[in-house]
Amino acid sequence: MTDASVSSPGTPHEVLAGLGELTRKVRAAQRGTWFPLLLLGVLTLGGILVSRFTFKAETVPCPAGDAAAGSGCTLITQGSPVYWPVGLALAYAATAFFYIRRSRNRGVGTPVRPYVVTGIVLVGLVTATALWSLRHGMPQPGEKVDFWGLHLDQTSGVTRFLERLAGNAMAVGLPLLVLSWVERSLALVLLTAVYLTIELVPLTTGWAGIAVTSPWSFLPHFAVPGVLLLLGALGFGLAELPRGRNAS
Repeated sequence: MTDASVSSPGTPHEVLAGLGELTRKVRAAQRGTWFPLLLLGVLTLGGILVSRFTFKAETVPCPAGDAAAGSGCTLITQGSPVYWPVGLALAYAATAFFYIRRSRNRGVGTPVRPYVVTGIVLVGLVTATALWSLRHGMPQPGEKVDFWGLHLDQTSGVTRFLERLAGNAMAVGLPLLVLSWVERSLALVLLTAVYLTIELVPLTTGWAGIAVTSPWSFLPHFAVPGVLLLLGALGFGLAELPRGRNAS
């Protein structure tokens, strides 16, 4: 009879530490935060050109009691009703394809479904809100804005906040919060918080020297968050490079 040494599986603490390290590696392999940020950044900057080439200014009757009623008021319209719904839907679809393909190449699962589903649902909600508000045409100066049955004053701070909320803050910012939860990324939480602040706080054009009646009046509105998203994409992309080298 001979004695044989059997390798110890390790202490419970070592096993748990190994599982924790494996979990971190799997999450790192699943992450691809730079890709949706890149798509959203490019789409946001594209809104500058869309607003520029759809710019329209016309003179309409002023509201009763307005001091400028004799000369008329200027009504400015910008933007395409299909650019953001179609663009965001394609961005979320491309993100799903990217994550699924990456997960198959690396042999790990992908947790991106909650992000994509949330994004598409909120894009649909934002689009429905816009169609509801504009179903009778663009509100004229002095008319009430119909926000799901609530007839709000155009110049009210509450109305303007709701308009900003029911825009990219909801269709882009809230899904990014879901993605940060899915990927357990504190850095993405901070980036999204800055993005939501930019979208929800009024961004005037006075500091940029652009008049409200200029065809480029929406430049700061799209340029600031667009550049933020692209910088985020660059940062997350660079952060993934060492992991890619180690995995290879």
